[in-house]
Amino acid sequence: MGVRFLKMAVVYILLGICIGIYMGTTLNFALTSVHAHTNLFGWATLALCGFTYLRFPKAAESPLAKWHFWLQGIGLPIMLITLSIMAHGYAPNWITTLKRIGEAVAGTGILIFAVNVFTNVKAMDIHNNHKLDVSM
Repeated sequence: MGVRFLKMAVVYILLGICIGIYMGTTLNFALTSVHAHTNLFGWATLALCGFTYLRFPKAAESPLAKWHFWLQGIGLPIMLITLSIMAHGYAPNWITTLKRIGEAVAGTGILIFAVNVFTNVKAMDIHNNHKLDVSM
């Protein structure tokens, strides 16, 4: 599961960088909030979750990890697309409602991640899984 999260994170860093380059070359900074959410909620959050799952296999093997993956994987793009539309001045009620739904779905994914960490990540797992590699 950790590798899936890392690959999804890389998609978001590529997207975030492209948005940043677009804004810099056009001097149009309407997508600043989309750029920030793409990099932080997409790249940084997903990468940290991925590394967490790689480090703690019990959490990665939990059904909670799959729920987290799909909820954040579905909710985040909805949130970012609708936020992009709104940043360009189009904000009818159905777009703002869809944005809120995307936020709620992605946020629920993070809440499930938190439950998974508090349930399946134990300090003793750090010591039990730690292997010192002295070969060079």
